[in-house]
Parts: sequence; structure tokens; C-alpha cells
Amino acid sequence: MTDLALSYAHGASDQPMLGDTIGIQFDRTVARWGDRIGLIVHQQGIKWTWAELAEHVDAFAAGLVAIGLQPGDRIGIWSPNNAEWIITQFATAKAGLILVNINPAYRLSEVEYALNKVGCKALVTATQFKTSDYIGMINTLAPELAISHPGELHSARLPMLKAVIQIGGDASGTFAFEKVAHHGREIHHQRLRELAPLLQFDDPINIQFTSGTTGQPKGATLTHHNILNNGYFIGEVLNYTELDAVCVPVPMYHCFGMVIGVLACVTHGSAIVFPGEGFDPLATLQAVSEYRCTSLYGVPTMFIAELDHPQFRKFDMTSLRTGVMAGAPCPIEVMRRAIRDMHLTEMTICYGMTETSPVSTQTRIGDSIEQQVSTVGRAHPHVEIKIIDADGRIVPRGVKGEFCTRGYSVMQGYWGDSDKTAEAIDDAGWMHTGDLATMDADGYCAIVGRIKDMVIRGGENVYPREIEEFLYTHPAILDVQVFGVPDQRFGEELCAWIKVRSGEDLTEDDVKAFCKDQIAHYKVPRYIKFVEDFPMTVTGKMQKYLMRARMTEELGFN
Repeated sequence: MTDLALSYAHGASDQPMLGDTIGIQFDRTVARWGDRIGLIVHQQGIKWTWAELAEHVDAFAAGLVAIGLQPGDRIGIWSPNNAEWIITQFATAKAGLILVNINPAYRLSEVEYALNKVGCKALVTATQFKTSDYIGMINTLAPELAISHPGELHSARLPMLKAVIQIGGDASGTFAFEKVAHHGREIHHQRLRELAPLLQFDDPINIQFTSGTTGQPKGATLTHHNILNNGYFIGEVLNYTELDAVCVPVPMYHCFGMVIGVLACVTHGSAIVFPGEGFDPLATLQAVSEYRCTSLYGVPTMFIAELDHPQFRKFDMTSLRTGVMAGAPCPIEVMRRAIRDMHLTEMTICYGMTETSPVSTQTRIGDSIEQQVSTVGRAHPHVEIKIIDADGRIVPRGVKGEFCTRGYSVMQGYWGDSDKTAEAIDDAGWMHTGDLATMDADGYCAIVGRIKDMVIRGGENVYPREIEEFLYTHPAILDVQVFGVPDQRFGEELCAWIKVRSGEDLTEDDVKAFCKDQIAHYKVPRYIKFVEDFPMTVTGKMQKYLMRARMTEELGFN
């Protein structure tokens, strides 16, 4: 490798990509490993073989056809982790429907925007979870539901939504999830069999919302080919087989659960294990021990919570060998403890984004611990990566620049937003991530910063502009700037500097009350400071780095 080597790499592979739809791949898995355990859901007492899971999937898929959903229709899912999530994921793929992942933490304004942005015709929703009353929120947005016949909703605020399918209940105007399967008759099962060869792997199959500097979330539109292959190659890197059991405490609405979790398993016959509806360190430890999991996923804060749990030593972790840590930089001591105390000798780090299905780089089994914690690995199979300067030229190795990626994993685009798509994906097909990175002589990349003003709070990507635009709707707020400050637990926390309108009174509690139930809890600023002005350049550009520095000093993090 010469000093002039450029920061470009290609994940050359002799392993061919999968050329199937998710439905066809699911059927192949069932045919090959039907009698093996495919899904374990601890909190529901479920332990299904792949064949048993397939019965639920096929029945629900036929029910979706029976209630009038057509290929290409969008169907939202708003729920924590459960068996119904998995059933819906595969049933919608078989029916040619586009599954729209809705964050379980979303509140009224966010779910209204998401459903309308992509025109969801149906919504699968949990009844409630933690402080979220999903059915209550849907009835607030669509009070017409209570007097509607199931499947015949006509809502002023949600004009495209026709059917609400409720997990664990049957409120007025909704279909009960378990009863939808009973709607399917042989004619609907026959329709599914006819659909299978007509669906193409380049068809869009999933929309996942990712915020941006424009404020409102964008719907990253992913195909069968995108996410099925990404899941497959993640499983290949991790050496998955039908003998593995993968503990998935990360949320299904995110690519981490849905792709790195479920699709890596289904392509290898590995068992999917849900320890609970949401992350709980004790439940995760119990699941690993009870079901002899061989792989464990999480963001670094999850592993810290598990390792520091007072009952950690009570559980047998010796079945573990591998897993994925992603979503935030991994402290070296956390990785050392995961290897030593959790037996995760084959742990890997993944890097990517929703728009790239998600993984672009991954460390490999056998990499040094320094590579594990100081890099995000090297190019994934069949994926190209490069690092460029502000003029779009590839920089030499070791030089900082923007990380870009190209290949099968790049999304089709943002739903209904060609302008934003063109900003993200250039004419040559490169996805511009907005992350600053370096590449070493061996092709290993390190993420060293962010061009965009994104905050990563406990693995959740939070975009300040979205929160700013929401806070601007408060009548007493004249101006607001939101940014991240260091936090020992979450990596970063949100801080809002607010300028109040003349003659108005506003307190920190007022701001937090205004946010409650309107935006997700992790988007509510932890720190609020009232200011008279903001540091700006002579041209009037906000200098958030100065705000961040001042606030970091005030909070005593220096």
C-alpha cells in the first residue's frame, strides 16, 4: 500500500447475492428448517418452529388480502417488539404490501405526519405500551373510528387510512389482529400463491422514517433486495447457522431489529429471540441464559446496563459467542468486559444508516480489539465505500472526509421527495452519509464526526431542526436552537437554548409540558436555557459549536 493510496474500497465477494423476494426466502427457510425453533418471544410465552410461524404468517397474509389490501398499498405498524410484529413483517412481504415502520415512541403530531406522508391504507397497532396509549391516540386523530365499521374508516385528519388492526384488543371500528387471519378463505390463499412469482425483488417493501435537517422525517424506501441481502451478509459475517439463537433486545421499528436481527436469522435458519417488548437488561440476561443464545445485539448503553446489573453474575452467559454492537461508538472497556464477562469473543461492530439497509461496514470475527473499538470495520460484501473532500474528490487514506457508499444496499429514495433523494444520492449512485470518516491502509474506517448536526442519544438519531420546528409552534418562543451536549449514560443529551417573546413568561417545566405526548420522549430536551441572544457569525449563521462549548462548560463536563 503506497502513501498515495486513495480512500476507496470494494467489498469483493465470491458469495452471490440472493435474488429472491422476502416471501420466497421465508418459504425456503420453512422448507429447509421447518421443524427447528424459529421464534421465541419471552414475554408472550411463545416458542414456535419455523413451520408454526409460517402458519401464522400465511393466515395473516390471506386476511390482509381479504380485507381489501392490494400490492403496493402501504400498511403501518406501530408497536413494540412482539410476535405480531414478525408475523406482520413476513405477511406484508408475501402480500406485496409496503410495511411502514412507525417508532413506538411517536406521539400525535409525528404519527399523523407519518401516516399521511406515505398514505397508509391500514395500520397495525398495539393497544398500549409504557406511557403510550396507541388506541387512544388514534381515536384522537380519527374520532370517526369509534362509529366506523372495521375497514371502512373515513377520517378528516387521516384521509388515506381505512383499516386499523389492533394487537391485543378489539376497540370500536378496529379489526382484532388474531381475527384478521380468520378472514382469509381459500380464494385469498390462492391469490397469495398467484402473487408470489409476480412480486419482484426490486419492488419497494419497507419504509422507515429518518429525520433530517429539514425538520420533518423522510421515508427511506427499501426493497426486498436491499434488506434481504443486507441481513444475509450480516449473518454470513457472523457465521450464523441453524444452530444459532439470536437475542434481539433492540426495537423492530429500526433496521437494527428488523434487518440485522430478523432477516439475518431468516436467511440462515437461526432462531429469533425477543426478551421483551422493549429493552430491559434483566429480561435480556434471562433470555440469553434460558434460551442459550449464541448472539446478542445492542447499542453500547444496553451492554453497559447488562454488565452493570446487580444480578448479572446469576446468569450463565457461556452460550454466547458473537453479536453486533452498533448505533454509537463503543468504549474500549465495554468491549473488553463484553468479551471477558459475556464470552462475546466474536463480537462485531456495524456502521450504516437506514438509507443503506442499514450496514455498509462491519468488523470481522478475528479482528483485533483495537480494530473493534477504534473502527467500524471494512466494506461489507458487494458494497463500495469512499471518503471524499468538500469538492467530491476521493481523499488519500488517513485523511478525513465524508463517508459515501454505493451498491445493492442503497435505498430507492425518500418516499414522495425526489428533491431530498437527489441531495442524498448523486448521479453516480453514491449515498452521501454526512458522516466524517477516515480509512486506514487496510480499508478499516473510523467515524470521526458528523457534517450534519445530528445528535445520537443512546443509539437514537435525533435531528435538532425537527425539534426546533416543533418548539417554534409554541406562541411564547421567539427563537430556539437545539444541540447535543455530552452525557455519560446516553453519549449525548439534548439541550435547547430558547429566546422568549417580549412580554411572555416561560419556564423549563412549561417547555417540557408542551413537548409531552406531542414528540417522542427522547426528543424532549433534557437541558433548557433561556437566552437573550445566540452566538452568530457576521452573516447571521448560528454557531452551535460555541453554544455546545459554553453549555458543556456550564454543566461541568470539561
